[in-house]
Amino acid sequence: MAEAARVLDYEKYNYGSAAPAREHVPGTTPGVVEAPQSEAQVRQSARARVAVAMQPQAQPGVSLFAILGTVVVAVLMFLVILAQISYAQIAAENARLGAQLSALNEQHRRLEITFESVMDMNEVERYARDVLGMSRPSAGQTVIISGVGMDRAEVLAPPQQGALREFGSFISSLLEILR
Repeated sequence: MAEAARVLDYEKYNYGSAAPAREHVPGTTPGVVEAPQSEAQVRQSARARVAVAMQPQAQPGVSLFAILGTVVVAVLMFLVILAQISYAQIAAENARLGAQLSALNEQHRRLEITFESVMDMNEVERYARDVLGMSRPSAGQTVIISGVGMDRAEVLAPPQQGALREFGSFISSLLEILR
């Protein structure tokens, strides 16, 4: 026979879970809390709570990996701070050198302008003519030489055989080193 499906009555369970509500558990009465029988029992339970509270409780152990991880993180943070300081110093040096480069480029531009204004070709020609005694060449003094073909050179060397050729190149390289 097929077993009938069981329907849960949510009023008999705690908040819709599979745990039954306290009032539906056999042997319990809902809302009743047992009170201590006598004042002596109350004092005794209070002493027991104080004794338990005064006992040193075992501290949870700290893992070696946790300590090692903390140390590694601290070292890495220190290295990051040092890198930031180094970066800031390099950035400041870069800015200083950039300003110096701009100033030097400006000075170079001004010196080129000064050089070009000082270099006067008429003054150079006058100096060559008056002081050095030079003159411009006449039309008969200049001759244009035209080349017929391209220059070419051939180096003739006697043919050498295998090992003798390598030995000769070795000797010639040694002589080059000694020169």
